[in-house]
Formats: sequence, C-alpha cells, structure tokens
Amino acid sequence: MPARLRLFTSPSAFPNPQRLRLFMHEKGIADRYEEHVYDMSPVGEQRQWRHLKMNPWGETPTLELADGSYLAETDAIARYLDQAHPGRRIMGDTPMEQGLDTMWNNRIWVHILYRIVTAFHVLHQGLGPKLELTSNPAWGEHCRKEALAHAGLVNQHLSDGRDWMLGGDAPTFSDMTLATAIAFSKFPVNATPLDERFEHLDAYWRRWQLRPGFRAAYADRSSGVPELDGPA
Repeated sequence: MPARLRLFTSPSAFPNPQRLRLFMHEKGIADRYEEHVYDMSPVGEQRQWRHLKMNPWGETPTLELADGSYLAETDAIARYLDQAHPGRRIMGDTPMEQGLDTMWNNRIWVHILYRIVTAFHVLHQGLGPKLELTSNPAWGEHCRKEALAHAGLVNQHLSDGRDWMLGGDAPTFSDMTLATAIAFSKFPVNATPLDERFEHLDAYWRRWQLRPGFRAAYADRSSGVPELDGPA
C-alpha cells in the first residue's frame, strides 16, 4: 500500500471523522495518511463539487485509495484499514469478538451517539440556520432522553469491572464510538455530559484520557470540549 494516501475529514468536533481518527491512532497508522481537514463553514470545501465527486453524500470521512477510487462511511473505512494493515485487529480477532464488537458498536452508535447528534441538529440547530433545515425541539429532547437511557445500559455493562466493552486489555471499535459519544455529549451546546451522569462511564472516560492514541486524536484542539482543547 503506497504511503500517505489522502483522507478527507473534519475537525475533532465532528463525531464520525473523530471515530475514524481515534481508530487510526489506536491502530498506529495515522502517520501513513495525509489528512485534508475541511473548513466546516456553510460554504466550506466539504460541500463543493470536488468533494461531491468523491462522495456524492458530501459527508466525511472519505478515503482516497491507491487506484483513485474512494471509500466513504466511517465503519466501512475502519473495516478496510483494519484488514489492510498488520497489527492488532481493532474490530476483533475471532468471529465471536467481531460479532460482539459490531453488536456493541451498533447499539452505541444508533441509540447513544446518533441520538445526541440528532438533538444537536434539531434541538439546538448546532450548525446554524444556513445548514440546519429542521427545528424539532420535541424530537430533539426525546433523542436526548433516549441517549441517556441507553447510556445507563452501557454503564451497567461496564459495572462488572471490565476496562473496555469486550472485556479485553485494549479498546475495540465499539469503544471508539463510545469515547466519541462521551466527548460529543460534553460539547457545551449539548449539555448532556455522560461521564458526569454515570459512575462507570466516568471511570471509562478517564481511562481513555490516559491513552496516547486518544491524546493524539484530539491534538487539533478543535473538539469544542474545554477539557480536551485546553493547554497541553
């Protein structure tokens, strides 16, 4: 695989690009890729024709492959990179580990992170009136409460003393989704900090902050979360 393939992405405040960035640092391959970080303003590059030719959905991240083709969607890129590079399989070694990691990743993404993202858009209109076309406070508040309810279930799962979702000695991809969900819950406008509401998620969040990969993934100081963007 040629060095320094291009990854088109966004600052660490944006959950999907950040899930992949955290994955790449934990995998130890972040320095093999050239990150092109988009300006996320309403008229930024992400929504211009050059990126839309790569990814008509206009979302990030988008990975340019060696043959000139493109791969999009966070989980798809992570799965490709996990198999394309040697080293620890972040998404699990055995079929059972892979199944469990996918199960927990889906639960956390659908019921926690995506719910917080939805509240950000429709409750808080987080990207501003030029980009947020729907305001639905009732639905946004429902999503916020649903995220908290499911976070409580994950907190219970972690209450048996395990460090990571699958109980191993290192985080898997579902852990990266959960870490990103906690970070985004702490974004000031969201005001739903999961680590402050649940004992075991608090300890889990503290474990993440000790990891070099986590610190490297948030080194751009652009998460919007004061405790991550403060002085090094």
